[in-house]
Amino acid sequence: MPFTTARRAKRRGPRRFTSRDLAVIGVLLGIPVLLDLALVWGPTLASIGLSFTSWDGIGDLHWVGFDNYRNLFTEYPPFWPAVRNNLLWVAFLGCVATPFGLLLAVLLDKGVRFSRFYQSTLYMPVVLSLAIVGFIAQLIFSRDQGALNAILGDKSHPVDWIGDPDLNIWMVLLAAAWRHTGYVMILYLAGLKSVDPSLKEAAAIDGASETQSFFRVVLPTLRPVNVIVGVITVIEALRAFDIVYAINHGRNGLELLSVLVTDNILGEASRIGFGSAIAVVLLTVSLGFIVTYLVQELRGEKKG
Repeated sequence: MPFTTARRAKRRGPRRFTSRDLAVIGVLLGIPVLLDLALVWGPTLASIGLSFTSWDGIGDLHWVGFDNYRNLFTEYPPFWPAVRNNLLWVAFLGCVATPFGLLLAVLLDKGVRFSRFYQSTLYMPVVLSLAIVGFIAQLIFSRDQGALNAILGDKSHPVDWIGDPDLNIWMVLLAAAWRHTGYVMILYLAGLKSVDPSLKEAAAIDGASETQSFFRVVLPTLRPVNVIVGVITVIEALRAFDIVYAINHGRNGLELLSVLVTDNILGEASRIGFGSAIAVVLLTVSLGFIVTYLVQELRGEKKG
């Protein structure tokens, strides 16, 4: 009997990988890593290197050092309006669309009548690309044939919602928020479903109101969802391109860094080095927001 037990224990020891197992693991891990290096990090490092050169995509590379960045910050008029608009996208999606998505998730989590229908309806814009959302925004906010001006009925002095640079950025932000809200709602709704009901019951027994229970008990348990939503919001705001390009090619008040990158690299001038410098600035801003947010969330988890 002891001999049999010893043999079973020996059999249950750590299994050694055969050469075939190692080959399979190498292929399954190696291919995604190679694709990531080739399609993500390779172009990223290439853009950083090209940002210090002057190149039209055909001729020889000419090293110019920081001249592209100097010209970008001091002599390129569309740059600072694009930076302002990108930061405005981050603020609007983060402070308006995201809280509204959370509010919708809380209301639907209460089990209101026809909640399935509301979920499907509110999530439907998420399946649309931003380019399609841009075309829909044109149908609504167009000066002469838009639905909004038709509802307002002022045919003598119609409002140019898209052509006016003081108004069009806000109309586009509303359209982008319409899509972003449904995405945030689904993420928070999934997080709320995983909250232990006993926590809410304990808070109610202690005399906490429904609002106090949410902010002091439920919301802290949603920290992992908050991290995901925060990162997605920043990425969605900084990579925005399709919607403004579909409306007016990202001009006349709708300038974004992503549009400037495209105009310089793929435009008639083909200033690939200069466009790469703009892409590096966009990458730096994105990483700055995301890394800062993640560090704050991780510190909060350790303290909690």
